[in-house]
Amino acid sequence: MFAVLKTGGKQYTVRAGDILRVEKLSAEAGDKIQFNDILMVGGDNLTVGVPFVAGAAVQAEVIAQIKGEKVIHYVKRRRKHSSQRTKGHRQHLTLLRVTDVLASGGDTSDVKAATGTADARRAAHESKE
Repeated sequence: MFAVLKTGGKQYTVRAGDILRVEKLSAEAGDKIQFNDILMVGGDNLTVGVPFVAGAAVQAEVIAQIKGEKVIHYVKRRRKHSSQRTKGHRQHLTLLRVTDVLASGGDTSDVKAATGTADARRAAHESKE
């Protein structure tokens, strides 16, 4: 059985046992999380969501919080300007192992939903006030 899930503005096709690198999520290593934005579930019969499949979920275990490969951004001005600049960036990622693909019953499970770091920062800011 496979599923297509949406997280971090990207879509991933996953099966049980797959290892994924997704945009950083607010979870610690060893936590169990659940993705509820499932676009399609396949297997014996194919279910396509409009836009999401109701009750479907993908459960995963967080392996680690990692950084991606370094991306170099090099800028050089042309002709008479002797100006150049190099910038580097490493994206924060979360490494996951998919444990289970649920075609139904995902809304009744007690596993916490996967949220991004922006949601965690927003919740922390609102709790301080």
